[in-house]
This record gives sequence, structure tokens and C-alpha cells, in this order.
Amino acid sequence: MNYPAIGLQVPRILLPKEGTDMHHWAVIACDQYTSDEAYWQRLATKTAKNPSTLKLIFPEVYLESSKGDSRISAINQSMEQYLADGSLTEHPPGFILVDRKTAEVESRKGLMVALDLEQYDYNKGATSLIRATEGTILDRLPPRIKVRENAPIELPHIMVLIDDPEQSVIEPLFDSNPELLYDFELLANGGHVKGYRIDRPQQIEQLVNALGKLADPQHYRKRYQVEGEVMLYAMGDGNHSFATAKAIWEKLKQDADDQQAIMEHPARYALVELVNLHDPGLEFEAIHRVLFNVNPQQLRQEMENWFNARNEQFSYTPCESLHAAQTLAENRTEGQGFCTVFAGSYGYCELKNPQLTLDVASLQAFLDTYLSAQPKARIDYIHGEEAVASLGSQADNAGFFLPSISKNNFFRTIIVDGALPRKTFSMGEADEKRFYLECRRIK
Repeated sequence: MNYPAIGLQVPRILLPKEGTDMHHWAVIACDQYTSDEAYWQRLATKTAKNPSTLKLIFPEVYLESSKGDSRISAINQSMEQYLADGSLTEHPPGFILVDRKTAEVESRKGLMVALDLEQYDYNKGATSLIRATEGTILDRLPPRIKVRENAPIELPHIMVLIDDPEQSVIEPLFDSNPELLYDFELLANGGHVKGYRIDRPQQIEQLVNALGKLADPQHYRKRYQVEGEVMLYAMGDGNHSFATAKAIWEKLKQDADDQQAIMEHPARYALVELVNLHDPGLEFEAIHRVLFNVNPQQLRQEMENWFNARNEQFSYTPCESLHAAQTLAENRTEGQGFCTVFAGSYGYCELKNPQLTLDVASLQAFLDTYLSAQPKARIDYIHGEEAVASLGSQADNAGFFLPSISKNNFFRTIIVDGALPRKTFSMGEADEKRFYLECRRIK
């Protein structure tokens, strides 16, 4: 069943056969713990004797390994084996309602659906129904394409956001007496997850109608005070995985002899977890910046010159401590601001006339320009204020503390400004990321 007006397909989801040890089946997203090979080695040891999604994914910690091709071949073989021996069984068309508990939150709700890649565009200036929230780095696609291009199934860690403050789409499905499909503890501090079948006609009709109301053009334009095409879905986690699916789909269309027949190909759609931006269990974490190998005084002057040349009315206030700088930020009533530490000296930067909607977008625009002219300088993206304060206090370093992004303005920012700068936000901590669990045929 397809619903083109909202870019939705009711998928045939593959789940492990009854009796499978689900605790060892599900593992964390491949783009986590990318500097911690020991984490993935421990995971391999724990899951070695069980069917596991670890055998179906390519942890990015191994992307630079010389054994990449043999690893991909083994992944495809494991997929074929799980399909052939019945380890994976295909369920009738339906969605799966997900309730995830983590170490940080009691509940984060989601819904497994298939989205139409025909209605997704990750290019700058896109006006598609599904849009990227951060700039897509094309150089990151080829290794992912290599993993997916010959795979018979997909298993996503992709999370896609809807802007539903009234909680009209996902949340009411929990009141429809859904059938429990799985309920188990996740590995490695991942928390607990439950999944429920959503396949009754009235459940599907309820969902489709609710999404349709969010996508209503009149409602959309009034709500966001914009013109133009509707954006119903915004990428949360897994932007590059979704872009990889899109790239493979475009190649399939390009190579197809029968353009009408190819439009029915299962690879036209991608399995994702829909999450309501306003779910209390969805937390946006700030991602800060640290620069290395810079002259802090020159950096501050360059920043002042750059913003003022754009008439953004930049000012810098020295502060005795980070707390003092943050107090200035909290008391701001207009414009934008961010706290800094330049070789141990704290300060507060303010823009009274910013050109972009978000503080992080304004800062990143300057940093991109500055770094392009400073070949020895290096940037890193840091979680946690203590690490920024420590690194930014060292000679020849500078740290920038950024506020958490507001959920209330998130969709309108994407609509008006387009995709955000890379590393603008993180949806929770590493162990809160989506675990691989559900699968779907793409061949």
C-alpha cells in the first residue's frame, strides 16, 4: 500500500524468527564509537554464537581497513544466509510502533515506516517533501554505497523527524491496543525496547489521515509563515545512510530499460523510524567547536572584521569565567550569541543583526571561511562543556560553546535557511542511538 501524497509505503518488515535471542540480535548504529575499536571487538565476542545484526553491518571504525571488500562480501553472504535458512521471516504489510527506554529517558516513541526516495533531495535549496537537516558530504557516500549496492536487505539506524506538537500521528497508536512483537533488553547500556504491530485498516487510516493533515499545504504555509512546497519529513539521524539509499535508487533508474517497471522496485523506498520532534524522550544535545593551531587574538579580530563586514554588528565582551559568559548569553533579549574560551580567556560574542536563523549557523559560516585561509588550523566537534573548556584553555587553541537547538524553531529553520551546518545537533548520547533490529528486502 502506497500513499504518494505523504511519501509513505506500508512496508513488509523482516524480523528474526520466533525464539531468536533478541538481546544479541540488535546492535548500535555503525557510525557510533568510531574511535573505539575495543567496543566493537567486545560486541563481536558477545554475539559470535548468535544470529546478530552485527554480521549484517559495516562498523565505521573499520572503514580504513584493508579488509573492507572481504568484510562487505561476508555481510552480503550473512544476509543471504539469514533469508535462506529462515532466520529472518517476512511479516505481512504493516508498521511497527517502537517504545525505547535509554539510560537517559524513560520512553522515546517511534514508528517504523518506508519513505519514498523519489520525494527526497539532499541538494542545497531542495524543496522536497523529505529534506536533509545537515549538509550532505558527498565524499562520505561511496563507502556506504559499496556496502548497500549488492545487499539483498536493508536494516536502518535512520531516524526521521515529524513536527507534530499536538502528538496526533504516533502517540495515539499506543491507544489502539496494538499487538506486542518484541520486548527485550538491549546490549551495552542500550536500554530496553518494545515493538508493536500496526497493520489493522483503522490503525493505518488513522495514521495516514494524521500525516495528511500535517502535510496540508494551507495548514503548512500558515503554520510556518512561508510559501513554497511542503516539507513533511526532516532527517534526524542517518542522513548519509538515507542519501546512500537515494544514490543507489537513482542509479537503478538510470540503468533500467523499463522506466515504468522500475518504479515498482523495492529499492525506491527506505525503511526508517519516524520520531516526533516533540516527543519528551527526544533530546537535542549541543555540539561545541574547538580550534587547534590558531592565534587566538588574531582569530578574535578576524571574527569581528568578518561579521561587521556583513553588517551583523559583532561585539566581544571579556569575562572572568564561563559562568559569567553564560549569564550574559542567558540575559540576551535579541540577536544571537555564543560563549568562547581563547587560550584560557573567556568571553561572550554577540551578533545584533544576524543573517542566519541559528547561532551555530552564523558561527560555522565564519569558521568555514577562516579555516579555508588557515591551512595549519584544525577543528573538532565536541560534546560536553568541560572538554571544550579544557582544550580551549591551551595555548594556540580556541573553544566555542553553543546552545542546544530549539525544537520549536527547528522545522522553520530548515524550511527558511535550508540544511544546517554539519554537526549542528545530536539526538541524544551515543548509546541512545537507534539499534539495528527490523529489516526489509530491497531486491
